[in-house]
Amino acid sequence: MQRITGYFLIASLLLAGCKHKTQDLVVADDPSPIISNNGQQISFPDTASSNFFAVEPVGDSTLSGTLHAPGKVAATVLRSDEGAQNIVLFDNPDLTSDYSQLIQHRININHIQDVNITQKKTELDRTQDLFDHGAASGKDILEAKSELSVEQTNLANEKTQLIEHESDLKAAGFDPEALRVAAPGSVYIICDVPENQLNNIKKGAACNIVLSSFPDNTYSGKVEDIADVIDDVTRMIKLRIRLTTPDTDIRAGMFATVTFQIQGESNGINISRDALVTADGQSYVFVRTARNTFTRREIRTGQQIGDRIAVYSGLKNGENIAVKGVMQLKGLSFGY
Repeated sequence: MQRITGYFLIASLLLAGCKHKTQDLVVADDPSPIISNNGQQISFPDTASSNFFAVEPVGDSTLSGTLHAPGKVAATVLRSDEGAQNIVLFDNPDLTSDYSQLIQHRININHIQDVNITQKKTELDRTQDLFDHGAASGKDILEAKSELSVEQTNLANEKTQLIEHESDLKAAGFDPEALRVAAPGSVYIICDVPENQLNNIKKGAACNIVLSSFPDNTYSGKVEDIADVIDDVTRMIKLRIRLTTPDTDIRAGMFATVTFQIQGESNGINISRDALVTADGQSYVFVRTARNTFTRREIRTGQQIGDRIAVYSGLKNGENIAVKGVMQLKGLSFGY
C-alpha cells in the first residue's frame, strides 16, 4: 500500500512539472510595429507605444522667430594721441598688419601722385621745351620719360598691394573706408549666419548683442554690411555689425551672442524643425493618420526662420505631425 501511494505521488509531481513547462511555452503577442506600404505606414500594437511620439497640430500662422548667431568683437576704434588718424585694433594680428599696410600704401599713393609724378611731368615738359629750342638732347628727353615711367610703375605697384590688403579686410567682413572714417569708440562685431537665413536679414537690420564679458548688458546694433562670399565648407556668411552707441570699455576679441527678431511669410503652414527628416534629397514628415498609426508624407519646404520652416505643399490644416521620436520613425520607415 505504501509503495502504491509513493508511485501516485511521483506521478502527480511529474504531471505538475509538465503543466508548468507548458505554461512557460505560451508566446505573448508580438509587440513590434507593423511596417507596410513600402515603409510609408507604421502601426503600433498599442496606444502606450504610439504615445511615445509626441505630435503637434498643423495650422496657418506667421513665420517668425528669433535667430541667435555667434559673434566676436573683431575691431575697435581708438583715438590717436598724436592727433592723426584713429587707431583700429583687431582681434586678428594679420588684419592689423593688413590695415596698417593699407594706410601706408594710401600715403605712398597720394605722395607719388601728388608729388613725384607731378614733378616728373613738369621736368619732362621743361626738357621738351629745351629740346625744342636746341638746349637739350634726345638723351635728356629719354631720361626724363624714363624717370616719369618709373614713378608710374611705382604707383601701379602701390595700388596693386593696396587692393590685396583691401581684399583681405573685405574677406574678413570689414570695409576699409568705413574703418578710416569711424568715430573713436566704434565697435565692430562679426557674426556668422547660415546661408538659408540670408533672405531674412538685410543691411540696416536691428539686433541685440550680449557680450560674454558683460553678460548683464544688452547692446543695440545694426547690420552695416553683408559679406559677398559664402564659406564653401560651413555654408555660413559673415555680417558686420556696428554698435549704435560707441563704448570704449569693449575690447577686440570679446565673444558675443547676436540676436535678430525676424519675420517671414504669413498666413501659411509652418512646422518645427524637429518634425522634418530628409532622405535622398527629399523632405518628409510623419503624420498621425490613426490612433496608433503614422504615415510618411513628402512635403515641399520654403524658408526657415529660427526653428520654424515654411511648408508649401504636402500638409493640411488640422493634421498632426510627429515632433518627438522622429528619428526612430525615420529608421522604421526607411529600414535603417
